[in-house]
Amino acid sequence: MKKLTLIYIVITALLILPAGAFSQEAGNAKIGLAVDTSIANSADAGEDNGLAQVDSIIVAVTVDENSRITNCAIDSSQTLINFSKDGEILTPLNEVFVGKQELGENYGMVVTSSIGKEWHEQATALSNYVIGKTIEEVKGISLNEEGIPNESELTSSVTIHISDFITTIEKAVNKVENLGAAANDKLGIGLITTIDMSEDATAEADGTAQAYSNIAAVTFDNEGIITSCIIDAAQSDVKFNREGKITSDLSINPETKNEMGDSYGMKVASSIGKEWYEQAEAFANYIIGKTIEEVKGISLDEEGRSSESELASSVTIHIGPFIEIVEKAYNSAK
Repeated sequence: MKKLTLIYIVITALLILPAGAFSQEAGNAKIGLAVDTSIANSADAGEDNGLAQVDSIIVAVTVDENSRITNCAIDSSQTLINFSKDGEILTPLNEVFVGKQELGENYGMVVTSSIGKEWHEQATALSNYVIGKTIEEVKGISLNEEGIPNESELTSSVTIHISDFITTIEKAVNKVENLGAAANDKLGIGLITTIDMSEDATAEADGTAQAYSNIAAVTFDNEGIITSCIIDAAQSDVKFNREGKITSDLSINPETKNEMGDSYGMKVASSIGKEWYEQAEAFANYIIGKTIEEVKGISLDEEGRSSESELASSVTIHIGPFIEIVEKAYNSAK
């Protein structure tokens, strides 16, 4: 009799569980990463030095089976490379740029903010606000003519322009895939940008201000184990001549390497016949189920390539930066 009573209680409890409860516990959430990059704010050299400015908005989301956002992370990268009217790069090539989330209070927005909040605080407030919403509900957030939210729930926490954020959130939602994340996982973005491949202009060729960003979106369970991962990279070039005049089309929005796919052209030169996106995906899949300490323990050779047999047949590109951005994603995860 006691057994029958217990069975009845269990069945009753199962029947009243909310829809989606099983999927959230079972890990049925999809993850998406989107990057939107602009070079439009770059400027020729004249009385002032020239500027190659690369601005990227990065959004990672997880979405449940009901198309509702279960987690969201927003970051941004702003890379500033100066060049002279003689076509020489002036910014030290060893300078490294981090995302605005990592910059935190050092970004310096709080002094001009009407609500006394830094960029990272406002971006995080927006990312928290969209959790539980569908993308149609996110697109329905009321904005003024300048793209600033005028909904009462947001006006005290977000006064920055968010129209581009909403566009990138939609892009991330449209790209989601099932890689093993759970709806209650923590989600983080890892981001780092280098400019060491930039070059001066010469009489024979234009100079290049290159912002190279490595980007990761990673989910972690309550024990810190990686449940899903997406690795991408954005190589954004601004060309200029010996007179310090920009020769690139500033209306172009550079694509990421995942977006470029086979057109990136690494496969023909690859010793294993694999494109960049294929190798990045292989690395991302390899670290699922690992802790961040295990990822940091992956054996590398002197050039930053994996020397582990399980990776050698699928990944021959440098993965040192991948490990670094995965750790950054872990440190920023919420």
